[in-house]
Amino acid sequence: MAGAAGAALLLAACGGGDDNGGGGGGGTTMRLALNQTEDHPSYVALDNFGTALEENADGWGIEVYPNETLGAQAEALQLVSDGSVDMAIVSGTQLENLNDDFVTFNLPRVFDDVEHQMNVIHDPEITGDLYASLEESNGFTVLGGFTQGARSIYTTEGPVETPEDLAGMDTRVQESDLHIAMAEALGGNGTPMAYGELYTGLQSGVVDAAENNEVSYFTQRHYEVAPHWSYTNHLVGLDYLIINTDLLESISEEDRAAFDEAWTAAYEEHTQLWADATQEAIDGATEGGATFTEVDDAAFAEPLEALADEFITTDSQRELYDAARAAAE
Repeated sequence: MAGAAGAALLLAACGGGDDNGGGGGGGTTMRLALNQTEDHPSYVALDNFGTALEENADGWGIEVYPNETLGAQAEALQLVSDGSVDMAIVSGTQLENLNDDFVTFNLPRVFDDVEHQMNVIHDPEITGDLYASLEESNGFTVLGGFTQGARSIYTTEGPVETPEDLAGMDTRVQESDLHIAMAEALGGNGTPMAYGELYTGLQSGVVDAAENNEVSYFTQRHYEVAPHWSYTNHLVGLDYLIINTDLLESISEEDRAAFDEAWTAAYEEHTQLWADATQEAIDGATEGGATFTEVDDAAFAEPLEALADEFITTDSQRELYDAARAAAE
């Protein structure tokens, strides 16, 4: 609450939401909350989103507030809900807390890779009802998302090629029943730990392994203390872009077409930027002494896919899961 109040004061001081007067003043400069830095692919793509909107819509633009300036994701979500902030990037777990149907896209192996994920989450025939499900209750609409990349296992002691290789290893995961079960399916012991404590945890032996994408592995220098990366590719992470529903509905039909076109260009650019950053991370970690190992994919497939039966508990979740899997075929 304190964070949200501070963000509201900041917005008032910045005069956020005033008409920018462009092209006859038909729109406004929208405030978008982001928890990443200015050099992150998400910021770059969103900043370009705003530029494209300014050039092609009547007075509409976007100002991106990076580095959790407007608060952490939970706070930003609430500010979008009440209209104090116009848009935000939030993780799948944030929306899962509001509508448990979102858990479907957080499951291991629901997406084969980033391309499959992007095709599914931007297909309105699959996601239309899901993305509109929080409009009445929470006041915002989901527009689509950015990938967080494929996540894999890395360890301090040696490569993991089968679940047996991870047996007995305390594996850091996010604080989530699903993620703890996921670590067990991979063969380890799920150990929730704050992300900021992970480097020291790996270095001191409090945990033996962790899971993440290559970009985080490299930028957080985890390769220094856990140099053995194994391509389990067990999960493709996902962030969503949300917008205040009343604001979205106020955009004219012509400007909405320009908005949608600019958003499509933004998530496509982000996907390419993420691919580039991933390769740079692999190269950098390799130079730093990390090794990258392929795994016996079949050995991990059954225990990971079995999690769907455990965590899918409603017909709507099953329909989303089946539609996502069908899109891979």
